[in-house]
Amino acid sequence: MTSAELLTDAFDRIQQVVHRAVGGLDGPRLARRPAEGANSIAWLVWHLTRIQDDHVAGVAGTDQVWTRDGWADRFALPFDASDTGYGHTPDDVAAVQVDSADLLTGYHDAVHDRTVQYLSGLTDADLPRIVDRAWDPPVTLAVRLVSVVSDDLQHAGQAAYVRGLLTG
Repeated sequence: MTSAELLTDAFDRIQQVVHRAVGGLDGPRLARRPAEGANSIAWLVWHLTRIQDDHVAGVAGTDQVWTRDGWADRFALPFDASDTGYGHTPDDVAAVQVDSADLLTGYHDAVHDRTVQYLSGLTDADLPRIVDRAWDPPVTLAVRLVSVVSDDLQHAGQAAYVRGLLTG
């Protein structure tokens, strides 16, 4: 198995958890928060997908699916199109409202497809490339992709947990 295949498997697992976490839920249940100040399933899945979209587009040198394919317009959230949810307040979390699980999974699937397409062209020799010099040490492509996997899996697991709290 190549590193690209291993990363693809990890992103496939994120997609599976996302689908299980949101499947069959309507807008009000997706927006419900288990406690004051907690994150909703809608926010968690939107945020993890925005992070993946932003970071993969950044390393690939492409436009984000969010803006390129009109997802920002479909979601019609009260945020700047560049917003990924990082640093959101409880009020910002509450503002992430969706009509259906299909909107969340549609966007996630589009980002997943773009991610897998990008990964299919990677070789192990690509992974040491520096993609962000703003950190010390500078961030390599490998570290950035593993960071996205880690962050996304945590948020997908949180969404699954919230679903369990809300649905029993």
